[in-house]
Amino acid sequence: MEQKKSQKADLESKKLIFTQIGLVIALAVILVAFEWKSYEKTVQDLGARQADNTAEDIIPITEQKLKTPPPPPPKQVVKINVVEDDIEVEDDIDIDVEADDNTEVQEYIAPVKVDEEESAEETQIFMVVESMPEYPGGEPALYKYLAENIKYPQMAKESGIQGRVFVTFVVERDGKVTDVRVLRGIGGGCDEEAIRVVNNMPKWSPGKQRGKSVRVQYNLPVKFTLQ
Repeated sequence: MEQKKSQKADLESKKLIFTQIGLVIALAVILVAFEWKSYEKTVQDLGARQADNTAEDIIPITEQKLKTPPPPPPKQVVKINVVEDDIEVEDDIDIDVEADDNTEVQEYIAPVKVDEEESAEETQIFMVVESMPEYPGGEPALYKYLAENIKYPQMAKESGIQGRVFVTFVVERDGKVTDVRVLRGIGGGCDEEAIRVVNNMPKWSPGKQRGKSVRVQYNLPVKFTLQ
C-alpha cells in the first residue's frame, strides 16, 4: 500500500528558510560574544581618611612704602584776647599787699546761685499733688459761696438755659486764684458769670508737693438751675 504525504507536512520546500534563520542566530551570538565586556570589581572605602602633609605656600607680606611722606598736620593757632587796662572786670578781689595784723579784713560773700530745680517747681503747674488745694471751710463752704454770689443772667432766664459750666483755674503758691477759663460752657451769659464769681473767690489753701507749696490746676463745675 503506497503511503501518501501531505504537501503541508513536507518540509523540503522550507529548508532554505530554516538555514537562513540558523545563520542569523549564529551571527547574533558571535556579535554578542565580541561586544561583551567584563569589569573588575573594586571596593572603595569612603570612611578612610588620609592626612595631607603637603606644605602650604606661605605668601610673604610686603610692606608698601609711600613714595612721599604725608603732609604734617596743620598748626593750631591760639588766639589771645588782650584786655585793656581800663576795662572793669566783674567779681574781682582786691588784695592789699600792705596789710598787717591790725588791718580789718572784710568777709567775702559768695554770690547766691539759684537752684534750677527749685525754680522749675515754682513755675510748674501740677494737675495732681500729694495735698490738693482746698477752699476755706471745705466743699460745703465752696458751694455755699457759689449759691450766694451767682446772679442768674437775664438772657439765660428768658431762653430757659440751665446746666453746668465747667471752669478751670490755677491755685497759686499763696492760695490766690488765677488764669480762670471756661472748659465747657452753656452760653446765655452763664459762662461770663461763672468766671466773675470764681475770680472773686477768697484765697485757697495752696496745694503741697513734698511739703512745699506748688501751683495746682483745679477744675470746678458751676451749676445754673432755674427755679
